[in-house]
Amino acid sequence: MKDLKRIAKLLTLLSLSTMFFLAVHPAQAQGDDSLKTKDVILVHGAWADGSSWSKVIPLLERRGFHVTAVQLPLTSIADDVATVERAIALDPGPVLLVGHSYGGIVITEAGNDPKVSGLVYVSAYAPDEGQSALSLNALVPATPVGAEIRLNAGYLSLTTEGILNDFAQDLPYNERHTLAVTQGPVAAVAFGTPATEPAWRAKPSWYMIASEDRVISPELEAMMAQTINATTVTVHSSHVIMLSKPEAVVDVITQAAHGRD
Repeated sequence: MKDLKRIAKLLTLLSLSTMFFLAVHPAQAQGDDSLKTKDVILVHGAWADGSSWSKVIPLLERRGFHVTAVQLPLTSIADDVATVERAIALDPGPVLLVGHSYGGIVITEAGNDPKVSGLVYVSAYAPDEGQSALSLNALVPATPVGAEIRLNAGYLSLTTEGILNDFAQDLPYNERHTLAVTQGPVAAVAFGTPATEPAWRAKPSWYMIASEDRVISPELEAMMAQTINATTVTVHSSHVIMLSKPEAVVDVITQAAHGRD
């Protein structure tokens, strides 16, 4: 009899614990079953690598997503698109492509794969056919980071000051310094390569504008978001929204995964 009472008490405690978890963690409680698209491929931009998504990845996984963060070689748009295409090939799909900055050009090309259900642009380039990063930048006044770009052997890098003051100005100093010393130089030719077949013409898109962006003009971001008819959110953030406001990025990705405007 005592054993039965102990078991009943234990079951009650477990039930209460489960109810508390569901109340405090509704996103986690929904799990995979509530998502139309469960797989996400994260595509970093220039002067960065896959670790730039380090704050976003665990938050996505808690919401039931399967996440892949690619490592772009940053040697050409063709090479970078091929990297994402290989990641898509390994994924059962459907999959959301999420691109930051230069990564937006990459997902615009790679997103034509039938497995791709949607595109999420995070303070990213979203070119139309024939447009490049350079031609898009020419549509608006130059941003402060332009003065901090250096060309070396065909690759573009940012000065330490450019990272600290323009690329990620709202992050703590130690995070900005880490970005500066780990930055991935990008082939200059990539910024001049025009888009061919923009996937956003056939796929639903979401766009996050960084209101304090000193790399890509917020004015240009708004123009691109309108052009691609994206569901748009503006965040008070530097260029690196995924590091400055990771929860906001995860919320938009979740929205996209549910197919909501």
